[in-house]
Amino acid sequence: MAFYHLSHTDLDGYTCQYITKQLYPQGRFFNANYGEEVQVRIDQILDLIAQEQEPSLFLITDLNLNDHEASYLDQKIKKLESVELMLLDHHASGLETSLGYGWYHLDVTKSASLITFERFKKESITHLEPLVRAVNAVDIWLQEDRLFEFGKVLMRLVDEAKEINRYTFNEDSIAYKHAMLQSALPYLERPDGHIALDDDLCKIKKAHFLQDGADTLDNLLTAHILKLLASQKERMSISFQEYKGILTYGIQNSSIVGNAFLKANPDFHFFMNVSPRGTFSLRADNKMDVSKMAQMIAGGGGHPNASGGKIEDFREFFVYEDLRSFIQELLERKG
Repeated sequence: MAFYHLSHTDLDGYTCQYITKQLYPQGRFFNANYGEEVQVRIDQILDLIAQEQEPSLFLITDLNLNDHEASYLDQKIKKLESVELMLLDHHASGLETSLGYGWYHLDVTKSASLITFERFKKESITHLEPLVRAVNAVDIWLQEDRLFEFGKVLMRLVDEAKEINRYTFNEDSIAYKHAMLQSALPYLERPDGHIALDDDLCKIKKAHFLQDGADTLDNLLTAHILKLLASQKERMSISFQEYKGILTYGIQNSSIVGNAFLKANPDFHFFMNVSPRGTFSLRADNKMDVSKMAQMIAGGGGHPNASGGKIEDFREFFVYEDLRSFIQELLERKG
């Protein structure tokens, strides 16, 4: 059975996915914040289900749908064969909507991760219960719970694990957050676990990216992002006039990453990073003048090897491929 899991973008949401990842290691995982992104992710998953045409479980956790979203999803699922839909949530704001659908399960007394753990509880995941209890304690704010302080550290561990951008590298971003949760498990066995985990946060991050020896987190992260780009550069390539470039979306240290990528990939002429606000940066390595490119596409400017600007009428994108199509059309129109 194919497995698709849409969840929220916080500690509770990622823990729900960490639980189901143990049971469906080949599953497809997606995350959304409230608002427009929920609908975008639902459509993205429905398209994949329709393409694959195989028995599927579509799970949504830690997200309460509004009436429009729930009705839309219900109608779409009914048109698909052999698809089971399940929503597990705990937000009281979804109570009225939940009453209208058999697949909408709501329990306001627990975190979504605890609901998910109990719904899918199997022998292979029982070792995760202390972690889930810690997440439950902080998510519904049980300050007297002995795991509350541990949950607070977990919250920061996941919230600050943003080094891998979730739009440009969705699967790698989720895997990174799951690795952070995995790294926290041994600390739950210690009486001072929350303090020790807090002390080791940077070490845990560096261990995830460590390859050839000790280095700063920035350098380790840059090397990791470069490997991701190298493995996906054709999927992420764009063109402007006769020049070939690569497009990223909201990544950190874009100047350092851009320059390093161009030196390692001489067949690429420019590096472009766009932020969710529509600002962009361009980097070159003496193969073209990106200040002219910035001026042509958005009235921007700068230096021949380092320029930027802001795209007018830009809207936030939640799926990388949609952004890439938008940018490529802009470059063709302005070039």
